[in-house]
Amino acid sequence: KLEKFSVIMNFFCYFDPHCSNNIEPQNLTLVSEFHLMRVSDDPGLQPILFCLFMFVYLVTVLGNLIIILAVNSDSNLHTPMYFFLCNLSLADICFISTTVPKMIVNIQTHRKEIIYVGCLTQMSFLILFGCMDGLLLAVMAYDRFVAVCHPLHYSLIMNPRLCGSLVFLSLLVSLVDSQAHNLIALQIIYFKDVEISNFFCDPAQLLNLACFNTFINDIVMYFVGALSGLLPISGIFFSYYKIVFSILKISSSGGRYKAFSTCGSHLSVVCLFYGTAMGVYLGSAVSRSPRSTAVASLMYTVVTPMLNPFIYSLRNKDIKRAVKRFHRKIL
Repeated sequence: KLEKFSVIMNFFCYFDPHCSNNIEPQNLTLVSEFHLMRVSDDPGLQPILFCLFMFVYLVTVLGNLIIILAVNSDSNLHTPMYFFLCNLSLADICFISTTVPKMIVNIQTHRKEIIYVGCLTQMSFLILFGCMDGLLLAVMAYDRFVAVCHPLHYSLIMNPRLCGSLVFLSLLVSLVDSQAHNLIALQIIYFKDVEISNFFCDPAQLLNLACFNTFINDIVMYFVGALSGLLPISGIFFSYYKIVFSILKISSSGGRYKAFSTCGSHLSVVCLFYGTAMGVYLGSAVSRSPRSTAVASLMYTVVTPMLNPFIYSLRNKDIKRAVKRFHRKIL
């Protein structure tokens, strides 16, 4: 069996110069766990990091949950815009829940291991809810486009059936994207290392650890990622292109401000989400430090979901009033 392992791995390593031909056969077994990067190796910082990430997680969950409850409790906010906002808040709660709880447990227990099945599960849900975030932002951009450019037909176009179909389509596309990455990862049997240079199971990191040529898998992964990433960005750019031209046609400055104020919160969230995500990928291409890239990835996986409720609550008077009414009801 050891001789068969050597022959198979020599064949794989022939196509991958980073996979050494001198690896011992007994080390080429199926991986049962991976080792995630620690936030800090300093024992004195562990209690501080534990409290910090726990605080961020609780604030994110409570903030998004308050938006969901406030919108549902106020009949004046039962509109397509706030229906999509509730789904975005729910996706943000699920998105941050895929990474931060595991980080908190690892900090508390001073461990960095994650089992193979747990790693694939975390990766699947991370892609699912991350893609869902991007698609919902595109759907909300379309909603703002209809509201600004076709205000008289808004209620006719954005009917409940279309709104539900758009959310369901976003979930379906995200699920396909997630499972496509999962199937690619399941094809990887042997790994060069078990150390993942990130705080969570990044699909790109897993593919880099594969001990065979992943050219075809790279093509499939980037093709699926481009579809789920470029399509929402293209939809957002097109929607705001039309919105800007419609606003410029308004003669009064007050009318322009009122029209643009309806898009301000959404535009801020779009810039925060896609700006940090693009910054991470561009930074990873320039920077040679895995830790700096991993720290930057915390921006769109942790910071962005936390700031979304504040952006919508601080810039939206309707949300402010709904939260105050909901607070009075609780009291």
